[in-house]
Amino acid sequence: MSNCCGKGKDAAVERRGFLKGAAGFAATLLAPGVTLYAFGAGEASARPAGEPASPKVRWGMLIDLNKCTPGCNACVTACNEENGLKSTGRPEIDAQWIRKVTLKDPKTDFIRSAPVMCQHCEKPPCVDVCPTGASFKRADGIVLVDKHICIGCRYCMMACPYKARSFVHEEHDDQKTSAPRGKGTVEGCNLCVDRIDAGRQPACVEACAREGGAMIFGDLNDPDSEIARTLRRQPTAALRADLALNPGVRYANLK
Repeated sequence: MSNCCGKGKDAAVERRGFLKGAAGFAATLLAPGVTLYAFGAGEASARPAGEPASPKVRWGMLIDLNKCTPGCNACVTACNEENGLKSTGRPEIDAQWIRKVTLKDPKTDFIRSAPVMCQHCEKPPCVDVCPTGASFKRADGIVLVDKHICIGCRYCMMACPYKARSFVHEEHDDQKTSAPRGKGTVEGCNLCVDRIDAGRQPACVEACAREGGAMIFGDLNDPDSEIARTLRRQPTAALRADLALNPGVRYANLK
């Protein structure tokens, strides 16, 4: 499988530094396969079958780092189970849809844990650089990858400032129908879009609610949603806010 587009037969045959200065913390990425967490509850309503996603809705997530316990792996475990992500025995190629990073204040040595996944940007760089349109943003703000037209060039991986996408290096024979995977394609957090369309919460949020309750998920455009109400009453921050991507994932108590 070729690493880039336009490599002739190979691409056709097998077709198929992140927290820069985050609020004064020095960011250190943990090894692949680490952890993520979740906040309390959130709201989602089922989308009628056959009805397209609506721009009236923008799904988002708020993560409270004061509630994110460094040793908790509940959200990562839930994500892996929900999407059929298993260890290959080679951590360097394992898919990592969510991960935990360590934030350390260099002046005080105070440490926080922060879960990081696709930030579902309003202006996603991964979509801008995709040569086939495989990376795209749904009308409701969810950023996805169409595996049918992904050629594995990995331009989106290079463009993502959050290192939130993985490349599928191997064949998989234990597919989840809700999250099909294909060798030679790119993948990443899709906010458990099938769950959202059915009126459910993402798997990580449900798992976190049973632990520290660090995540809130819901409609950012609905002023009465829990996430919108919470955003109005407390300060939050976006990762790499300097890039002006307006991500759908926000963080409380990042400083």
